[in-house]
Amino acid sequence: MFTNWLRKSKISSGILVVFRLILGYTFITAGYHKLTGGFDASGFLKGAIANPVKGPEGDVLYGWYVSFLKGFALPNVDIFNTIVPIGEFLIGLGLILGCLTTAAAFFGLVMNFSFFLAGTVSSNPQDIFLGGIILFSGYNAGRYGLDRWVIPFIRKTILRQKAATDSQR
Repeated sequence: MFTNWLRKSKISSGILVVFRLILGYTFITAGYHKLTGGFDASGFLKGAIANPVKGPEGDVLYGWYVSFLKGFALPNVDIFNTIVPIGEFLIGLGLILGCLTTAAAFFGLVMNFSFFLAGTVSSNPQDIFLGGIILFSGYNAGRYGLDRWVIPFIRKTILRQKAATDSQR
């Protein structure tokens, strides 16, 4: 019952606009400050590696993630210095405009969980909660936004062209 209401109700669409704007503002401002103020993730990554998330007995909880940070993220910090600010800004823009809303919510959740796994709490619990509701709501989260026109266009043009190409094989 709640699922149907969340995915189909115009009232829930209105509530989801508020959620989108709150979460979008969080992302777009974080991305904007990183883009304009300079951003270097190396200090954050070194701190996450040196002080990983530990359980009650003092054991490292996400050793696989620390290995990822040490073996991939830190050596390729220049890539992360680019994709984090741009990604945050585009996620925020997508959520505020209601354009590709579920994709923006998905990638926002990926970023929030990445920060969480690295030991940063900040606004991540709230962002994960709002992002999960937006993602779960599907198309209805962007009904009052650009998705009203973008999603039908994608379904009509891009997905039909792919279906036609697949049927010719």
